[in-house]
Amino acid sequence: MNWVKAQAFLQHNAPVAKYTAGRMGGRAEWLYVARVDTTPELLIAIVQAAWSADVPVRVIGGGANILVSDRGVPGLVVVNRLAALHAVGDCQFRVTSGYGIQALARNLAQRGCTGFEWAVSVPGTIGGAVVNNAGAHDGDMSQCVVNVSVVDALYGALTLTVEDMAYEYRTSALKRREDRRCVVTEAVLQFAPGEPDAIEKRMSQFQLRRSQTQPKGASLGSVFKNPPGDFAGRLIESCGLKGFAVGTACVSDVHANFFVNLGDASSDDYYALIRHVQRVVHERHGIWLEPEIELVGVWP
Repeated sequence: MNWVKAQAFLQHNAPVAKYTAGRMGGRAEWLYVARVDTTPELLIAIVQAAWSADVPVRVIGGGANILVSDRGVPGLVVVNRLAALHAVGDCQFRVTSGYGIQALARNLAQRGCTGFEWAVSVPGTIGGAVVNNAGAHDGDMSQCVVNVSVVDALYGALTLTVEDMAYEYRTSALKRREDRRCVVTEAVLQFAPGEPDAIEKRMSQFQLRRSQTQPKGASLGSVFKNPPGDFAGRLIESCGLKGFAVGTACVSDVHANFFVNLGDASSDDYYALIRHVQRVVHERHGIWLEPEIELVGVWP
């Protein structure tokens, strides 16, 4: 498939905000929504056609942890909803990259597989989780990844081991790539047999903790990584920033490391709030908070 033929499957100058967790951002030059019934071959063909034409590609899943510019995103934005799960061993599964993290946690619980309870309240999809080393409650993706299948612009289909992924706190070798010309298609994940009632109990505890400590409404998840030996939320709260707002982007009163879109916040408002919090925390504590959120699109 060449780029001209690929455009028959795409939307031009399409809004992206509704595909993001924060409900913010401008338009994509080209948009492709790979739905559940889309074949992986078609998704790969469209991405490779874009690369062949030197069109930049950005893949998003649940739209968490990304801030899309109000000025839009040049090139092709792919919304990956491909969701399939295949058992390949004892509590080992091959999972497509568009599979929802929370849905996988519930599915595994029903199958009596433990090791993914932490994900029951984490937004996003497996593709983003694999790249970002998503985690919560002392668990993360590095603990369950066996290997990751990707399509690379230069080398085609590749399989990366967990060692190749070089996982660190909220990052991986894929996330550290500057060219971004690589797309995760699926991952093999390993869990352990467990007692279904005990698994359900742990998940309920995690969900209750989330409801008590994290805000409801549109947000991008944790804004900043926790600095060594401390917590971003504690530092922000100690500066009296809970409730501080730029426009309708507001530091949550429930958890200071979550910024909430109260209605019609722009991405510029949200980013201005991020920068303000960074400056205040640095002035007060001498710590420059590193964003967990990634900027996507055209930024000044």
